[in-house]
Amino acid sequence: MASLKDLRNRIASTKATQKITRAMQMVAASKLRRAQAAAEAARPYATQMDKVLGNIAAAIGGLDTAPRLLRGSGSDNVHLLLVCTAERGLCGPFNTAIVRLARERATSLTAAGKEVKFFCVGRKGYDQLRRLYGKQIIEMVDLRAARTLSFEHAEMIAEKVIARFEKFEFDVCTLLFSRFRSVIAQIPTAQQIIPPVFDAKATDALGGAAYEFEPEAEDILRDLLPRNVAVQILRALLENAASFYGAQTYDAAALIDSAVRAVKGDLSKKDEMRKEMEKADFKSVRGNFKFGNNHIPIQNFYLQDVVKNAEGDYVLHTVATIVENDQDRFHDRCPMK
Repeated sequence: MASLKDLRNRIASTKATQKITRAMQMVAASKLRRAQAAAEAARPYATQMDKVLGNIAAAIGGLDTAPRLLRGSGSDNVHLLLVCTAERGLCGPFNTAIVRLARERATSLTAAGKEVKFFCVGRKGYDQLRRLYGKQIIEMVDLRAARTLSFEHAEMIAEKVIARFEKFEFDVCTLLFSRFRSVIAQIPTAQQIIPPVFDAKATDALGGAAYEFEPEAEDILRDLLPRNVAVQILRALLENAASFYGAQTYDAAALIDSAVRAVKGDLSKKDEMRKEMEKADFKSVRGNFKFGNNHIPIQNFYLQDVVKNAEGDYVLHTVATIVENDQDRFHDRCPMK
């Protein structure tokens, strides 16, 4: 039977954990709700923008008078990967999944004889990619000072990308980000934005009817195509924000909770708390993992599916383990031991 001292320690531990996690969850949940609402509000606008441009472009896409942003450079030898990640970590596999998709895309393009360049939005993606592709990163945009993401941020990035396209620095630009599905499900996504690839169904929406445009279709596209690039980038930033807070909310609170429990609620034991946090002794949305010497997780990657269990509830089912004990390849160069 537990002693009175043990019970008091347990009560103190629980109270300390509640104070930290309740405040953190309230802030994170509030940010998640706002970020999710913003991402969901941007989706129909971005989709409709694609439909409108697809309909107009269908009539002139093959003409020499079409804007260069639409028809492309006539080549696909140089690819720019616009990689959008977070400015901070402690968010599960969020950043790593996007970077892994970028690496896979770069490897595939390089194997096909293409030249690959990177434009990084977000410090975390830049930090991971520069180790392997440092000379291929042509620019990095840091949004840490942005309290709220807006169209102005997306437009600034779009202007930088389009300026490089106009200088013939690349032929194809692909946007990489994480599409938000739920708190525990974020989907790494690649979308070609220069030249744009429109949904075939959108171009069929006219039903074979002929339309005349005023001003001319070419003039409309010259105005809308740069805006569309900015709209798609804004959508990616908002989807990323929702995905980031979704991934961060659970793991961060659970990690702190495990450390506070281990020190029995005595928050003055900061060094002990750090050591306990490094153990990652909690049930994470990423599965079991541990921190490497450079504090980057060593973890498995799984193929999962959403299925209905015997009780009729939808749950995650692990189909297979894709990678076991994946560790940052540059961990041995880190001075932390």
